[in-house]
Amino acid sequence: MTEKVKVVTLGCEKNLVDSEIMSGLIHERGYSLVDDKEEATVIIVNTCGFIDAAKEESVNTILDLADLKETANLKALIVSGCLTQRYKKELMNEMPEIDGIVGTGDFDKINDIIDEALAGRKPILVGNPAFNYEKQLPRRMTTPRYTAYVKIAEGCDNACTFCSIPIMRGKFRSRSIESIVAEATQLAAQGVREISLIAQDSTNYGTDLYEGFMLPTLLNKITEVPGIEWVRLHYAYPGFFTDELIETIASNPKVCKYIDMPLQHSEDIILKRMRRPGRQRDTRELVHKIRSRIPDVALRTSLIVGFPGETEQDFANLCEFVKEMRFDRLGVFAYSKEDDTPASRLPDQVPDEVKEFRATTLMEIQREISREENGKRIGQELNVLIERYDGRNDVYVGRSEFDAPDVDGEVFVTRCTAGIGEMQKVRITHSFEFDLSGEGIA
Repeated sequence: MTEKVKVVTLGCEKNLVDSEIMSGLIHERGYSLVDDKEEATVIIVNTCGFIDAAKEESVNTILDLADLKETANLKALIVSGCLTQRYKKELMNEMPEIDGIVGTGDFDKINDIIDEALAGRKPILVGNPAFNYEKQLPRRMTTPRYTAYVKIAEGCDNACTFCSIPIMRGKFRSRSIESIVAEATQLAAQGVREISLIAQDSTNYGTDLYEGFMLPTLLNKITEVPGIEWVRLHYAYPGFFTDELIETIASNPKVCKYIDMPLQHSEDIILKRMRRPGRQRDTRELVHKIRSRIPDVALRTSLIVGFPGETEQDFANLCEFVKEMRFDRLGVFAYSKEDDTPASRLPDQVPDEVKEFRATTLMEIQREISREENGKRIGQELNVLIERYDGRNDVYVGRSEFDAPDVDGEVFVTRCTAGIGEMQKVRITHSFEFDLSGEGIA
């Protein structure tokens, strides 16, 4: 009997890429990939272990799916990803429901893990987290056919005091330009038009492999691939944002005028405790430089509230900073105390209810900023990548270059003449808190 395998992905886009590679290997082996968990004989849960909420979601998902051994066809439950890399012993000792685990550096051996798990041997394959993305591996896309994520590097060397990524993903490692361009070429041949470049620290790309900041070169190389219309940049570490990178984004029409640059905080004392690069003055100068050179840029950032020692005044200053900087997109996270990180040992931990209140307060500020900034788009003509048709409201829905998949706003389009996965020129007529609407231009 051919095994029926379902892959469940939790966490970030980097995990999604790993799941797509595992799915490709499983399909190549001859197993059937299924969407219905009730139908599956093998389920792989690719976990996230970044913050408490993600770890809790991972554990709850594993336990919920384990019930299918009694109620459906499940024979083997396998766990992969960051949680296994960090807690392999605890998972196997405390969750007998798990039939095998594989770490972040060994998931290309997923078929061997499946075989051993089905044989009842409860395999544990968690070694060095360094995975070789240079290898040509099959990949089964789970994103819509016109958009894809491409990893340009893995791991991180920045040693922020709150972050456990180096523990789970290892040291920073760039992929070669050749392997990335080859993957982009293959994706374009399959119909992909938008590529989102992802890494824990994308602006540091190339420093380990080429002894220099090579992200501008990489961006230009990818935009030369026939069929690629948008290249989007995620997780740009502010300490390595060079003038050459700004110039490349400004001058290359296929590079989205969209920068996802996590800043984490505004106050110098908190940034120092976080071990983040530079200080608020440096951030202001960088943002000013980016906006002056790329006037229409959409800047997305993420901030952490409730970091150990954050006072009421620190938070008030952060709120004023957000009001002044007027980021186009903003994500807010309540600080999560992570095992084995320096920040977990700091004094003056902030109570959970205070952290949650601060997160809500900051997002309310951003909500009003977003509404006002979106209003400035009325009357503009934007290229919109059409993603679906909403039959109930008789409207097409897509994204502009200023919005990343799944995390940002959408554009609702009437009089649309483009098909799904195609570009439509749209004149914006209305704006909302996070979304826009407009009419297609023939």
